[in-house]
Amino acid sequence: MDLLEAAHPWIAIATTIGVFLTIQFVRRVPVDLLFLLALCFVTLTGVIDPKTAVAGFSSRAVIAISALLVVSAGLRKTGVLDWIGSKILGRATNERSALLRLTGPIVLSAAFVLNTALVAMMMPVIIDWCRQRNLSPSKLLLPLSYLTILGGVCTLIGTSTTLVVNEKLRDSVTEVEREIFQLEAKIATAQPDAKPALKGVLAQRQMILSKVQPMGFFEISYIGVPCALVGSLYMLLIGQRFLPGRRDIIEQLGDQKREYLIEMQVLPECPLINRTVEDAGLRNLHGLFLIEIDRDGDIITPVTPRDFIRSGDRLVFTGLVSTIVDLEKIPGLIPAADRTYEFHPQSRVQRHLTEVVLSPSSPLVGTTVRKANFRQLYNAAVVAVHRNGERLPNKIGNIILEVGDTLLLQTRSDFVTQHRNNRDFYLVSSVDNAEPRRHDRALLSGGLMIGLIVWLCLTSLLVTFGISGGWASPAIAATTVASLMILTRCLSPTEARSALDIQVIVTIAAALGLGNALWESGAAQMIAEALVRLVGTQPYMLLIVIYLMTVLFTETITNTAVAAILLPVAVAVAEQSGANPRPFIIAIAIGASMAFLTPIGYQTNLMVMGPGGYTPRDYLKSGIPLAILMAITAITLIPKIWTF
Repeated sequence: MDLLEAAHPWIAIATTIGVFLTIQFVRRVPVDLLFLLALCFVTLTGVIDPKTAVAGFSSRAVIAISALLVVSAGLRKTGVLDWIGSKILGRATNERSALLRLTGPIVLSAAFVLNTALVAMMMPVIIDWCRQRNLSPSKLLLPLSYLTILGGVCTLIGTSTTLVVNEKLRDSVTEVEREIFQLEAKIATAQPDAKPALKGVLAQRQMILSKVQPMGFFEISYIGVPCALVGSLYMLLIGQRFLPGRRDIIEQLGDQKREYLIEMQVLPECPLINRTVEDAGLRNLHGLFLIEIDRDGDIITPVTPRDFIRSGDRLVFTGLVSTIVDLEKIPGLIPAADRTYEFHPQSRVQRHLTEVVLSPSSPLVGTTVRKANFRQLYNAAVVAVHRNGERLPNKIGNIILEVGDTLLLQTRSDFVTQHRNNRDFYLVSSVDNAEPRRHDRALLSGGLMIGLIVWLCLTSLLVTFGISGGWASPAIAATTVASLMILTRCLSPTEARSALDIQVIVTIAAALGLGNALWESGAAQMIAEALVRLVGTQPYMLLIVIYLMTVLFTETITNTAVAAILLPVAVAVAEQSGANPRPFIIAIAIGASMAFLTPIGYQTNLMVMGPGGYTPRDYLKSGIPLAILMAITAITLIPKIWTF
């Protein structure tokens, strides 16, 4: 049994290395399953107990991320994310210009808002923007994670790592104060010949006490802001080139087979009114072409980017089904082919988009769209029409339907089930990602989002000043706002459950458990002590080793665990070498936050891994130069700002 316990650190290290190698070279194994198997292995071999193994599934980080995914779904459902994306990304036409517009707002926001909240809210915005323009989200999602990491070190509340460091410093202050009190008591009762030695120890402890005080709100900004500037410039100029440009080719080909004709009417409340076609973003949607504008019988064709949109205009497009879905999400823009189309938010939320192909036995064949009476026959409304190999007239309502025509319909959710075997149709299928927006709840969900951001900022401040409790918990804040999203009908309970990305949640929870195995087994402490023994007492070399050691462990363990493990070691090393511990403390706070090399190094890296289609190699290719730049910046500036 003793022999097995002695092998626990090596088992933890070998398992972690095995996970990385398997992810890299065996693509068919799901990442979440791999981490679960690794967690089970270290538990079955006794490296950690079952309680520690499953602790990650109840961790505050996992709960907060889960709740934030629900909040993000509520913002998406009500159209708030569409609005945010249009404001931030603006007229960006490619990945490079999009990254340029994202960098400033993301870095600035990450300095004051929880990183996971930013990534959870911005991921769907970026994915939708990329899909509309046939661009690769893998060019933007990892930069999104990196930018939030860079912004997080600009203030004390930007990332959980600095808060953990501050909490450990507060514990250190309490411990040193206790030692000073005990020394003062000993000096008072000690023999005269023993007092000088005790006073020397007391002076040393008082010096340590002055150097391990908790950080100020902007103290880390002196190094965090330069790191953020250097890192942002790298991502803008070089970093994006190392990222893959993956697209789902099969989905693209499938979309291109169905090019619909659709006529949209501009209602008085539409936000596109009095904007040019280009400013409205109608020139940049992939797979969509604006054929003409019908303005009270006056036909504007061809349409130029400088033409204005007016209330009551009828806009005629040809486009892919996915782009038509995007058009439907714009408030005040509704299909005009069928007058029975439901456009009130409360009514639309009960309806979905469905595709049908007309068969020879359909009673609709030979009638026009306007006279077909879809509402009476099928409780549905026509949105758009597609006909292979033939150019359709621009007035959809006057199209005479033929066998084989594909219709895009607005139907009830049970339409597919009811009509799957209906002889009127060759094919009946629902359209993915076509949920209608609850624009009537946009202000409410936006207000809840602002409330959450304010709460998270206050939460960080409360923790900074040592105040604990429910109000000071990001997990409770996110869970409360997520519950309010459901309660106020910004999204339904079913939609909230669907928003939970089980793969992301399980991967993060299992990765936390694997990090606990490295910590509990003593593997991390064993490696740290061995590295420190090799260096000696030269302060600058110790700083380099501690920073690099912190970065190395952060890539394999959770960042907060690394900070908790290495901070006492750093203070002890500084005390033994007679150096100021402050540079080492700052090095750990920065190094434990700068995780760019692996998906498990930081929670946001894991969150973008699946949606971006990344492999560990992608993190290394883009992250190694960034990590080197951050190391050079930090190691150069820290001793100049906080002297040894």
